[in-house]
Amino acid sequence: MKIVSQSLIENYFDNVSYDEMFQSETEIKETWIKIYDNLKSLGREELISRQKEIDWNLSENGITYNIYNDPNGLNRPWNLNIVPFIMHKNEWQEVERGLKQRAHLLDLVVKDIYGKRELLKKGIIPHEVIFGHRGFLRQCDGIELNTEKYLSLYGADLSRGPDGRMWVVNDRTQAPSGMGYALENRTIAKRVIPDLYKNIHVGVEDWFFDDFDQLLVNAAPEKKQNPTIVVLTPGPHNETYFEHAYLASYYGYPLVRGSDLVVREGKLWMKSLKELKQIDVIYRRVDDIFVDPLELREDSYLGVAGLLNVIRNKNVSVINPIGVGIIENSGLIPFMPAIAKYFLDEKLVLPQIATWWCGQEKELDVVLSNISNLVIKRIDRSNRESIVFAEFLDNKELEVLKNKIKSQPHLYVAQEKIKFSTVPNFSKGKLEPRNMVCRAFTIAKNDTYKVMTGGLVRVSSTTENLRVSNQRGGTSKDFCIIDENAKKVKNAFYNVKNTPVLTGLNDLPSLTAENLYWAGRYINRALVTSRHLRMVLKQMMNMDDNINPYDNPKISVLLQSVTQLTNTFPGFVGNSSEGPVKDVRKELIAVVLDKEKSGSLAYTLSMFNNSYYTIRNLWSTDMWRVFDSIHKLWSTIQNEDFEIITYKRLIKTLDQLITRLIAFMGLIEESILVDQGLLLYFIGLNLEGAMLHVTNCQSMLTVTSDDYIQYEILEAILQSHESLNIYRYSYRSHITIESVLSLILLDSKYARSITYLVGRTKKDVQRLPNSNIEQVLQGYEKSIFEAYTKLNSSTASNLALVSYENNFVRENLKQLLSELSELFYDTSKGISDTYFNHIKNQSQLTSQNFS
Repeated sequence: MKIVSQSLIENYFDNVSYDEMFQSETEIKETWIKIYDNLKSLGREELISRQKEIDWNLSENGITYNIYNDPNGLNRPWNLNIVPFIMHKNEWQEVERGLKQRAHLLDLVVKDIYGKRELLKKGIIPHEVIFGHRGFLRQCDGIELNTEKYLSLYGADLSRGPDGRMWVVNDRTQAPSGMGYALENRTIAKRVIPDLYKNIHVGVEDWFFDDFDQLLVNAAPEKKQNPTIVVLTPGPHNETYFEHAYLASYYGYPLVRGSDLVVREGKLWMKSLKELKQIDVIYRRVDDIFVDPLELREDSYLGVAGLLNVIRNKNVSVINPIGVGIIENSGLIPFMPAIAKYFLDEKLVLPQIATWWCGQEKELDVVLSNISNLVIKRIDRSNRESIVFAEFLDNKELEVLKNKIKSQPHLYVAQEKIKFSTVPNFSKGKLEPRNMVCRAFTIAKNDTYKVMTGGLVRVSSTTENLRVSNQRGGTSKDFCIIDENAKKVKNAFYNVKNTPVLTGLNDLPSLTAENLYWAGRYINRALVTSRHLRMVLKQMMNMDDNINPYDNPKISVLLQSVTQLTNTFPGFVGNSSEGPVKDVRKELIAVVLDKEKSGSLAYTLSMFNNSYYTIRNLWSTDMWRVFDSIHKLWSTIQNEDFEIITYKRLIKTLDQLITRLIAFMGLIEESILVDQGLLLYFIGLNLEGAMLHVTNCQSMLTVTSDDYIQYEILEAILQSHESLNIYRYSYRSHITIESVLSLILLDSKYARSITYLVGRTKKDVQRLPNSNIEQVLQGYEKSIFEAYTKLNSSTASNLALVSYENNFVRENLKQLLSELSELFYDTSKGISDTYFNHIKNQSQLTSQNFS
């Protein structure tokens, strides 16, 4: 087809050698004609609008990708470009055949490496390629698996080479990422740009996810019916943590970390709230060397001590098995044709990049003589060394590189520099060519392999950038296979489960339970702290700038209450060696915004963020949206100059924050079942509220003042407690200490009173597993019961009594609050010790070097 309009492709061909869409500057390839026509029909402005809508959907749905060392923090929104990558089924069938062959071949290789080692004995692979690679784990030697295939899931990075065929660039076998992102890309694209796919028949990929689920089920030891399956994640700081949580939620499997699991009697168990539950299958997203600190990397907190021994006993299956990292090995590439000949008596279907292993003398000479035209890599990628494009090095840097290679030649390969094809990317209102890599996914099924229809496409961040990496700012594309006979797509989220879904409170992984508990505590801490700081800042705004705040008795009490509530000592309280801080404004701003200051509001929000993100698989889309709005609100003010921020600006932000925190709290209650962990959240929420209100009462009410000052302090604590209106409605009288204590401390029917919060906590802890076993109270139950009893036996009139002989202190109130504080601490510690106390790490007798 001839190109008629040039508006979308201005300057497109300035830096293009082989393009996926365009045959030449005047002609479009047949497969892309309908896509190009649909792009033209939408027009530039509509494409810009739809791209913004895609970006908005990705952000609103919480689809993220973590960039390591990103100054903007974790949870960067995933990028999806509006222009898909397409391939016709006729071409895809050849790629599919090549992927099946390569998966089968690599499966035979890894079996041989940890088995008979015929490839080494016959000299087909040099010993150094295997034993010099950090992915070779002697601990896995001779292990027999429950699955027929060693390689159950295989990811291959593909790019189109100069011959027009798809070439294999990388093999990914340990924990290939991208399946979940591929599914989300298709879902978002169909929702936002259905007219871009008009008159185009796209092959479906949903069967792949059903088959992968069945693969996990079939992997169970002794073909156990209804096996217990978990997703093992390194945690929320991993770059693809969203995908771990997404797939766990999609399949209904618990998302666990190493500390959730423990080995007992040769089997693997998950620590739930009530008891240990045996695990049959792990879908792991943790790299090989981190999975067992007892036999592999001993400083790992990501794995389970003794896991390898459970695998040896065939009491658990791991997908993919430990040890497959050995075939993520650039050193194997030169020998793959010979390996294919040996095992299959076939030629490789998919081409590879010309590669020279430097461990051979002849090849090393070729590399050193032509190094300026080559790309240099280590045979393993475990230390994250960058790929080196030697053409960009100066003479001194080239000499350093040569010496590094010559010192350990067996650790390096050199590859021919290939200019792979480009694909159109919509950016800045026009199409631009970008370098492209496709990740295709292959899974074992019965005695063969099946390939996902499509996959995940990533493109470089700029036209000039040769590296294709999400860590380096790349973006993604929907990967479509054009198939005129494509079946009607069923709902990809329709998933018939034959395995038990662990949703009850008793089945809750202990680390998930702990994070729910702390999410409740941190969100209430943020809310109570925000309200109190807002009240204090308003009081500061009404004060004469010429008066020292410490000379105002009311302001002095309020400032001290800030330090005591947030535990940011010495602050406004001071200590034995120094008085309170002199720069009141600077300290107040730090208590609000300094995330490095332990106890500050910013620090509390950061801790809540960590707890929330760790269990994001439990949250709804609406919850993510509110959470994201909190993050954006806080990021905005934290990027401002602290020196010029005003109290008025802080108050406005706190108003918005409080509203969003309350919205989030409401959504939690309607989004999670009590038996799915909401009970733990409520216990943390109410216990934290009781603790903070006790602290406020201690700092503001235990010492009496002149009547006028006392009145203002009572009014301030009611404002902080968000109870001034309810007080006026209920008492319709002058504010008195007795009435205030009756309302915020002793009223069992008022949802914000300490007695109500303690009563609610008392009821909730009785519903925890192991509570009231044989009618014997647990330690944490005794503590909360005692606190409830003390509150119910107290009277406001008695607590309001002042000891004039002892510095005008309300001794009864002070003693009660002190006792309550200790009992709340004992309750929290008892719950943590009973349900969240994880096994101490076991260590190796001798250290091993995996660095």
